[in-house]
Amino acid sequence: MAEINSVMEEVKWNSSGLVPCVAQCHQSGRILMLAWMNAAALQATIEKNEMVYWSRSRQSLWHKGETSGHIQKLIELQLDCDGDTLLARVDQIGGIACHTGTQSCFFRTLEGGKWQATEAPLKPSSEIYRQ
Repeated sequence: MAEINSVMEEVKWNSSGLVPCVAQCHQSGRILMLAWMNAAALQATIEKNEMVYWSRSRQSLWHKGETSGHIQKLIELQLDCDGDTLLARVDQIGGIACHTGTQSCFFRTLEGGKWQATEAPLKPSSEIYRQ
């Protein structure tokens, strides 16, 4: 437990006790998403070797893919030079990281003064989140 405490102490949490975490595909290098972690999410991520984030909208831990099946297997976790941002290199199971059904949450590009979708969903979100 002393080891995990040392890991947590090096992270500079914001005033809400959170740190941003960028998820990147370890194979292609593509940025998949940005989410937030609190200490419990970081600890769960390390223990499970799968990404667990803090959902600010639900105010609860969010094990990525627990409802969609699009789990992110942790390959490598890095802390930036300032200690205030994490980079998670992941294996994105199913190839879909975004709740919209696209590979990445970054699928809109500024073109001609407007945000344009530059890729179509791989699967409709209605099929991903059938309940």
